[in-house]
Amino acid sequence: MKSIKIKEKRYPKRLKEINDPPNELYYKGEWDNDLFENCLAVVGSRKMTRYGKKICERIVSGIATRGVTIVSGFMYGIDATAHRAAVRVGGKTIAVMPCGIEKIHPAYQDKLYKEILQKKGLIISEWSGSTGPAKWTYPKRNRIVAGLSQATLVVQASEKSGSLITANLTEKLERKLFSIPGPLTSSVSIGTANLIKEGRAEIVTDPEDILKFFKKKQSTINFKNKNNKYPDNSLKKKIIDSLKVEPLTVDELSRKLEIPIASLGGIISEMQIDGIIEEDSGKYHLLDNY
Repeated sequence: MKSIKIKEKRYPKRLKEINDPPNELYYKGEWDNDLFENCLAVVGSRKMTRYGKKICERIVSGIATRGVTIVSGFMYGIDATAHRAAVRVGGKTIAVMPCGIEKIHPAYQDKLYKEILQKKGLIISEWSGSTGPAKWTYPKRNRIVAGLSQATLVVQASEKSGSLITANLTEKLERKLFSIPGPLTSSVSIGTANLIKEGRAEIVTDPEDILKFFKKKQSTINFKNKNNKYPDNSLKKKIIDSLKVEPLTVDELSRKLEIPIASLGGIISEMQIDGIIEEDSGKYHLLDNY
């Protein structure tokens, strides 16, 4: 079992600045001090919405391509989405576990666990062995997530979300706090909206908002819409423009575009095959980059 002690030179300097730094960190992967040079903590709700997933993937992907390490807590929802987004673009990520280093939790994310290590990321914990998580281990884990990072990004959070614990720790460390706005009709947007409204967090709408803080160049990922190839008067373009505003059912599209449902069916099927839209719970959504 590999570990690193607080007295060693390789121990992350920023982590020593927190009130209760772990005396020993257990880890899996190849320890590389460069991983800790530029770290962004990404936290958010386990009750992630489709919007939260999409915006997390977009923002994190753009940041990870520029050499910023994504730090998160490996739980399902925003944590796992952030890790996956970093891995997918060849970026680096650190998963801080709320359990013993020998345990994969949640167990069904074993593929993600392996991918993080394959991409030269790290799995770390302050606990040895295969001890399972407990209620108190999650906030303990959060202090490491915040402590390793120069800044924290809160993607989605309810009014009493555990993600706000990490946000509070970030503020106590006098480090940068970012937050992504979301629809106010969603309960998981209340916490992020309050952070912005109270002036505690800087609003993020684009990867560049965070890359400027890290003094990194613009993202190599192009997030411009790819639907320019469709003429303005084409039905596909009209459907895309409608779904940019909000997800819609086929009935709603029919009424909005004043086109019979029978005329929409074939076009919608074609757009699904082309990877432009997808259907979920009866509503059609635009996929990423459209």
